[in-house]
Amino acid sequence: MTTSTETAKHYVPEDLPTHIRHYINGEFVDSVGGKTFDVLDPVSNRNYATAAAGQKEDIDLAVAAAREAFTNGPWPKMKPRERARILNRIADAVEAQEARLAELETFDTGLPITQAKGQALRAAENFRFFADLIVAQFDDAMKVPGSQINYVNRKPIGVAGLITPWNTPFMLESWKLAPALATGNTVVLKPAEFTPLSASLWAQIFKDAGLPDGVFNLVNGLGEEAGDALVKHPDVPLISFTGETTTGQTIFRNAAANLKGLSMELGGKSPCVVFADADLDAAVDSALFGVFSLNGERCTAGSRILVERAIYDEFCEKYAARAKNIVVGDPHDPKTQVGALVHPEHYEKVASYVEIGKSEGRLLAGGGRPEGLPEGNYIAPTVFADVAPDARIFQEEIFGPVVAITPFENDDEALALANNTKYGLAAYIWTQNLTRAHNFSQNVEAGMVWLNSHNVRDLRTPFGGVKASGLGHEGGYRSIDFYTDQQAVHITLGTVHTPKFGA
Repeated sequence: MTTSTETAKHYVPEDLPTHIRHYINGEFVDSVGGKTFDVLDPVSNRNYATAAAGQKEDIDLAVAAAREAFTNGPWPKMKPRERARILNRIADAVEAQEARLAELETFDTGLPITQAKGQALRAAENFRFFADLIVAQFDDAMKVPGSQINYVNRKPIGVAGLITPWNTPFMLESWKLAPALATGNTVVLKPAEFTPLSASLWAQIFKDAGLPDGVFNLVNGLGEEAGDALVKHPDVPLISFTGETTTGQTIFRNAAANLKGLSMELGGKSPCVVFADADLDAAVDSALFGVFSLNGERCTAGSRILVERAIYDEFCEKYAARAKNIVVGDPHDPKTQVGALVHPEHYEKVASYVEIGKSEGRLLAGGGRPEGLPEGNYIAPTVFADVAPDARIFQEEIFGPVVAITPFENDDEALALANNTKYGLAAYIWTQNLTRAHNFSQNVEAGMVWLNSHNVRDLRTPFGGVKASGLGHEGGYRSIDFYTDQQAVHITLGTVHTPKFGA
């Protein structure tokens, strides 16, 4: 049975804000019209603060500040080393606040504290990485001796609109903020309305690091209000969005009128494929962590586990036994492995899929609220076996601690099952056969593949998906490409030879 931690206490960090404001042109401000929305914590589901609810007029002010800072401010014109120094100071500040950041992130999202701590360090590393990258960046030059030279001039594009999700929000904000700022753009950040707490910390971090006013602006609010206004704003040429696919489709439509640059990392229903020759214990470890870490609220979750028939029963038995022992409870307790889902709305969505799964698969573990946790957005790690490929829990993104296990007979069937969804973000493949591993990875419809490993990733590699899982890639030089214009400059060396029309 899934174990739970003590429920008597509800940890509340000290010095919590009771009101979260926008940050525009170096100042904390409320919405022009005074609108607010409530912010709750996922353990008690009680409101602990209000947040300014951005509307079109608030986005207009933020974009105007960002545009002024881009057009007339020093940031885009700074030498890369000067910007890099500020980015490294930002990283220093994030690392210095690791404990506080993790505490607030856990309180706001319900993520286990041990997993939230790692997010702060990863956020700092994103800033250090892009500080290094822009100093080392060089552009191409092509020449024909004695005839011509052509070179590429990279330029920041302008105001980047960044729309971020509520799962590991602080770290995922850093994925966008670091490259956008490193390349000389100014930004307007619209964080997820469920989790605005940690995003509010960026303002002071940036100010203390010496980022000029107007370069970073933050507008809280609902996606259909603040987010929609940011996407449609004619002075925002770039939108980077991480979130679910339906919202991504709406952004795609709304960005079309102004032909905006788009980078979108969307939903996933990633396969974890386990062949009979795999290191079974390692595969079980990875397949458990891959769907139950971060409360299952992770885009790259391997939530469809495909297992070769020869080891299917053994795998299911081991997997279910481990899932039943996962510690669910107070997110601030270091023993907790699965905390509370982010919001009651999301809890109801995941709980509804658990009920659907009971008619679509054989329930091996979980199946509802854990014992001893009568309040809060808790769902026990839930395992369904014998799930058909047309089942909803096989096809649809649940974004919670719920997994579907399906058997396969051979390599061809495994590949067909792996590719049998509209999504294509990640894939995990477990086999000792090197030829199979590489052939399978190259044929699976996924933007990222992990072979006999779990989520190890070099920041230089592209991050993104195919099909309904995204548009474009970021990470490393792909981020530099997205946040800059590449202007080709051509020069003739020597006599200009042009046809003399009309001579």
